Amino acid sequence: MTTEDAGFTGVSARVSDGVPPPVLAEVVRSGFVESRHRGSLVVLAADGSVERALGDVTTPVFPRSSNKPMQAAGVLRAGLDLTGERLAIAAASHSGELFHRDLVRRLLSEHGLDASQLQCPPDLPLDPVEQETYLASGAVRDRIAMNCSGKHTAMLAASAQRGWPLDSYLDPEHPLQKLIHRVVEEASGERVAAVGTDGCGAPLLAISLTGLARAFRFFVLAAPDSAERRVADAMRAHPEYVAGTRRPDTLLMRAVPGVLSKMGAEAVQAVALPDGRALAFKVEDGAGRALGPVLGRALGLMGVPGVEGLGRAAVLGGGREVGEIRAVF
Repeated sequence: MTTEDAGFTGVSARVSDGVPPPVLAEVVRSGFVESRHRGSLVVLAADGSVERALGDVTTPVFPRSSNKPMQAAGVLRAGLDLTGERLAIAAASHSGELFHRDLVRRLLSEHGLDASQLQCPPDLPLDPVEQETYLASGAVRDRIAMNCSGKHTAMLAASAQRGWPLDSYLDPEHPLQKLIHRVVEEASGERVAAVGTDGCGAPLLAISLTGLARAFRFFVLAAPDSAERRVADAMRAHPEYVAGTRRPDTLLMRAVPGVLSKMGAEAVQAVALPDGRALAFKVEDGAGRALGPVLGRALGLMGVPGVEGLGRAAVLGGGREVGEIRAVF
């Protein structure tokens, strides 16, 4: 299928009510297409204009954890001085590997905080391999193992430093959350359309896919001493703390110099290249299995080198490969 067949356009267009978004990926088993994943995707040119659009890229969505770089910039703007891997984990959906958990514990201790003050829910490590090791050791669900614990620690630390309430740091009317709200609007260039509650309990701010791509572009092009650029630089320098040793965000940021990448739950992904090009997409049914194939195809269409195999997703039958999940645009 060509990009023209898929409906790529040179302008952002809103899909009419009742018209389903295009198919982005399909699941092929034994030569038979058994499932399809629809969604919307936008690509920005280096000058920030919409170069390509599939589906509805102007209606607000919840970016989920793709908003984390903006949340990390908010804690810096609040005055918290984080650098290196400490700043990277503040923007992370970490895998819960031992080095992630150890760093969160150190951050808590360095700022006079305790894990009991974290308001993210107790959870198991996100990475399946790490989860097996964790459970085999006899460990149980824990707030520090939860993938958002770095972000929550940074929010608590920023609030403590400013003398803001700690027990209500997740309230949308908390001074820190209002500051993050402003960061999201400034970076995306649009008003937050809705405020919800994310899986970790933090406020969740809705913007369009175009706004999300614009925000990532804003981060990579920001002045070197700005909060936004400091977050982008820390994430790119320490991608293993943003995700984990076996995660796509880490692999992409290692493979392509200067790229900023952050996925979100419900199959959201945002990426910016150092030249200002950016993309964002959401798979409508929230199927994370479609993320890799869609991301790999989109980056390939943008001419990004070094992403061959990034989107490879095998379909298994009886323990052997019998098909694949493939992008179809």
